[in-house]
Amino acid sequence: MRAWQVPLPGPMATGPLRLGELPIPEPGPDELLVRVLACGVCRTDLHVAEGDLPVHRAAVVPGHEVVGEVVGTGTGVTGFAVGDRVGVAWLRRTCGRCRYCLRGRENLCPLSRYTGWDADGGYAEYTTVPADFALPLPAGYSDTELAPLLCAGVIGYHALLRAELPAGGTLGVYGFGASAHLAAQVALAGGATVHVMTRDAAARRLALNLGAASVQGAADPPPEPLDSAILFAPAGELVPPALAALDRGGTLAVAGIHLSDIPSLNYQRHLFQERQLRSVTSNTRAQAREFLAVAEEHHLRVTTSPYRLDQADAALTDLAADRVHGAAVLVN
Repeated sequence: MRAWQVPLPGPMATGPLRLGELPIPEPGPDELLVRVLACGVCRTDLHVAEGDLPVHRAAVVPGHEVVGEVVGTGTGVTGFAVGDRVGVAWLRRTCGRCRYCLRGRENLCPLSRYTGWDADGGYAEYTTVPADFALPLPAGYSDTELAPLLCAGVIGYHALLRAELPAGGTLGVYGFGASAHLAAQVALAGGATVHVMTRDAAARRLALNLGAASVQGAADPPPEPLDSAILFAPAGELVPPALAALDRGGTLAVAGIHLSDIPSLNYQRHLFQERQLRSVTSNTRAQAREFLAVAEEHHLRVTTSPYRLDQADAALTDLAADRVHGAAVLVN
């Protein structure tokens, strides 16, 4: 099968991805073999390719927003049949026994493993997934539209929960790419007022088309105090202005797996009056299924930029240069 690997992480200008031929993987006893129909291109893939994240698997195949068709099952798998369509997401395995798993917070499991980082992912013609971690797919979307829902959508939804947006509240969104444009729609569907801060002109237009009340520069203050905010851009320098924009008791959730250094914070300006700063770590399977049900109930407008599988390096290069409109998706 054709597959992209990351033999040596580095800046996209150095060509860290390599396209080649690999054997079709064999599913383990509890796994599904999946033919990849579409795979979203996530900023986390960029962090894996460029070395912002440490290497967990040598020459890994990236990709963790996979829409696929089951073409084989392990000997211990029940409940799935050849021909079923499934989603393969970032969270691949957890131990199921630690205190985090037992408390319903499996995203914090110390033994958690991830698709496209610890195991080969979807920048390929085939991949595998533990059957217990395969996700149902909502109706009413194309394969290309479904792919970004499986990470950009799910993690944006988790970030929205972490931001504790009150009913009818005001939400600030910092950065407006694949995840942000989906989370904003969920917030709007719930009756929130959304203000978007981004430097990208095309993203500003998209935000207004989706119903944002205002758009401004990445570090500019919104027109009113925010009850909640989510930082999607991996830019630590935006944390102080986002905190300063919060109303009393407001919460800022940082949605990325990687963030540049945060400048010094002033307690009175940024944190006093019970403002909160929270990180976001993956998501649970329950949250993923909950979000996908929301996506089926409220049909979300998924803005995508399709690329062929053999253009994965170009897709990541465009993502690194902020040239992608909405979500990039590799299509087989």
